[in-house]
Amino acid sequence: MTHTLSTELLTIKNLTMHYQKNLNLLVISLLVLFMAACTGKTTITNGDIQLKVDKKMRFSVQSLNPTTENFYNDFIESDALYADEFTASQFNLKNVKSSEVKGSKQYTLTGKFQQDGYQLTKVQVVGAPANLPGMLTIETIYINDGNKSVAISGWKSNEMRVSVSDTSVWSFQPTSTNRRLNWALEVKPGYYKKNYLGMQSTDYGGGIPMTNMWRRDGGVAIGITEPVLKMISMPVEWKEGENFGRIALTYEFDDRQMLAPGDTLRIFDSFISVHKGDFFDPLNQFTRFMESERGIEFPASNQEAYEAVWCAWGYGRGFTMQQVLNNLPKVAELGFKWVDIDDGYQIAEGDWELNSRFPGGDRDMRRMTDAARALGMRSKLWWAPLAADPGTKVLAENPGIQLVTSFGGPQWITYWNSFYLSPVNPITERYTNELLERFIVKWGFDGLKQDGQHMNLCLPDYNRASQLSHPNDAVERMPEYFKNVLAKTKELTDYAVVQFCPCGDAINFFMIPYMNQAVSSDPTSSFQIRQKGKTYRAINDKLAYYADHVELSDNGDDFGTQIGIGAVIGSKFIYPNELTTNPNTPPRPGRRSLLLTSEKEVLYKKWVGLYNDKMISTGSYLNLYDMAYDKPEAHVLTKDGKMYYAFYVSGTGRAQDGEWGQWNGDPIELRGLDKNRQYTVCEYTTDDKKTYTIDGSNPIITPTFTRNYLIEVY
Repeated sequence: MTHTLSTELLTIKNLTMHYQKNLNLLVISLLVLFMAACTGKTTITNGDIQLKVDKKMRFSVQSLNPTTENFYNDFIESDALYADEFTASQFNLKNVKSSEVKGSKQYTLTGKFQQDGYQLTKVQVVGAPANLPGMLTIETIYINDGNKSVAISGWKSNEMRVSVSDTSVWSFQPTSTNRRLNWALEVKPGYYKKNYLGMQSTDYGGGIPMTNMWRRDGGVAIGITEPVLKMISMPVEWKEGENFGRIALTYEFDDRQMLAPGDTLRIFDSFISVHKGDFFDPLNQFTRFMESERGIEFPASNQEAYEAVWCAWGYGRGFTMQQVLNNLPKVAELGFKWVDIDDGYQIAEGDWELNSRFPGGDRDMRRMTDAARALGMRSKLWWAPLAADPGTKVLAENPGIQLVTSFGGPQWITYWNSFYLSPVNPITERYTNELLERFIVKWGFDGLKQDGQHMNLCLPDYNRASQLSHPNDAVERMPEYFKNVLAKTKELTDYAVVQFCPCGDAINFFMIPYMNQAVSSDPTSSFQIRQKGKTYRAINDKLAYYADHVELSDNGDDFGTQIGIGAVIGSKFIYPNELTTNPNTPPRPGRRSLLLTSEKEVLYKKWVGLYNDKMISTGSYLNLYDMAYDKPEAHVLTKDGKMYYAFYVSGTGRAQDGEWGQWNGDPIELRGLDKNRQYTVCEYTTDDKKTYTIDGSNPIITPTFTRNYLIEVY
């Protein structure tokens, strides 16, 4: 009897059917690839990527771009199968065949491993998608065709090495921890980060299943192309004493998996790509593959999602209805279009009724949304989906609603002091739909601010009431919960804005289709706002990206970052007269920094006015500069035939007033211009709106500036 052991589900399937299915993909008349008889090497190319496979099935990946030096000159044991009995990393290449599937080349490589009486066959299908030059796709299975069972502990695939002659190299590492790190990081000797995509703590988990490593002259990217998130790791490392960094995809089984004679182990489908510049191009290419081959759709945001946001979070959890009502005229006067009612109105997480500070109940909430609407603004409601505090009514009345871990107890959400609700559960869905009716219909909100790092991922769910075929379904199908939230909310109001704020997490890639407003989610610096903005633009250029409260940017006032990266601007300012009127809002120093002083009011009127006038956030991002190596840091958007350049000298960490970098007139090239025409450059953020002309054949400017330099070119 023969079986397939599937990595993601840890279940047994029939090998013969699986193997025959793969073989049926091949054209009957297969062409044998050219193989140099003296070396036994096979060469596969697609655009700029070149993959060489030697007689041990080791990889060498290079870029054919003439400006990119070799990444690594030797062959690498890119793949490995880890067993208690051995590590299988070299397979004797026995056969190479080629075919064409849907207009793209496909190559099937077969190799054998033998050691101490054990025998494995490795079948690897390498695809060269014609519509995605520079990328190769990888499908791998291992077959135990010996007579002994093998105890499998894990595997490695797609290890790549990048030689470095500089003091550092850069890498895209979009995984989640409570350290809330940047998603792209500088890598130096002695560096290691595991980059596990599963739950890293009670609250943090998930990310984007792609990593890369790049130098000034180019880079290489790897990732998995499964239709749902898988709990792999993407380790990035540069060992002391070595002159190269490395990236890989790895997987560890929770328990040893017995691969009996005749069984097959399927490794997650993956890709390798080469690129110029930073992470933008390979991330964009990976997304396009997921759209075309996995059927994932990334819809465009509605116009309302691009409007400027004021949030009541400046008053904290103790806010009152009167504070919000008193603030609304000033919010409207400054030009904000959205009012976000934040955390603090509810009895508890899970029991989303109004607490004692709102004695009028539903009428009090309606007073706030109606007042905003009367001033020409819309309202979003803060909400922490899938969280319920101990002792809440929702838990008492719905005993089958909680996520149940493998230990038989609930999963704790540390930040909220709450329990996870089961995300793929009919009880949870019914409860959620009832909440949405209350929020949108009864209370009059026009959208949602979904908040909390716990939304990004969960543990496997063993709750029988969830009716799952396997506990891991909760992890992989968790985005379906937010798909329903988006669909239901838009059903209740077709112009709804549904924001997804995973509070410092690296966004779960598979959540992105089910929001129409992304957010920088508690950024630690202006650089992080820009980096996250570029990431979202690479995935879906038509998704509105909210930069979060400007008070979270460098010095608490970096509107230049919010506008220059093409983000939606926002603030949580509080009006001075309201500071001490509520005993629940003490005038502590942190809150005083949120006061809308007369000086700040001038600043806000300027920047909110500029934002509403230009609406650069609705434009298209052009990837013309490397975020790590081009100085100053630069971003470009185009809208209505105009180019909007933004240059920054604030560095990669948080900068405060007095610590800004200075650009002292060194030449800057304005990339992307037509060399056959003249252009006008307008310094549109300055008071005098200075203009000057440049020639497209020599698009060099020599500005002097502090902090940032934003220009409109037409």
